[in-house]
Amino acid sequence: MATEAYNGGGWIATKLEWLINWGRKRSPWPLPYGTACCGIEMMCALAAGYDMARFGAERPSFSPRQADVLIQAGTITLKMAPAFKRVYDQMAEPRCVISMGACACSGGVFRTYSTLQGIDKLVPVDIYIPGCPPRPEALLQALLMFIEKTEKSQPITHKKHSDLLVGT
Repeated sequence: MATEAYNGGGWIATKLEWLINWGRKRSPWPLPYGTACCGIEMMCALAAGYDMARFGAERPSFSPRQADVLIQAGTITLKMAPAFKRVYDQMAEPRCVISMGACACSGGVFRTYSTLQGIDKLVPVDIYIPGCPPRPEALLQALLMFIEKTEKSQPITHKKHSDLLVGT
């Protein structure tokens, strides 16, 4: 009887999903991955002058397993690409990637054989921030875009075990 209520979207399960999504959109945990001068602008956005904490992102997560948003700021070399991909793969779903700066978006001024020409060749990017380096206000706008995307997304739901069985 309790299982039927849960599978049918009972009151407790629905309220729990609403509470989880409310927490996700009110407190995004960014994972800063700064590799060049854009990292300085990212630190500036976290400081008191721009105060990213007013949008709930006051706790930068340095563990990919706890982060919601991966902020890549700077160049990625081909030697660093497998490590960056591993960090992305360790993040839990749902996740968001913000490509901050010209180097992260398209390679920027580093048009060489050893530099990845845009991180979208490695991982899917949700939000691009152009500029060399972009202003902290642009990062705050991208964070607000992430919060808006989270508000519009479907709630996190658990799959029924019967959906996971092969041949049913």
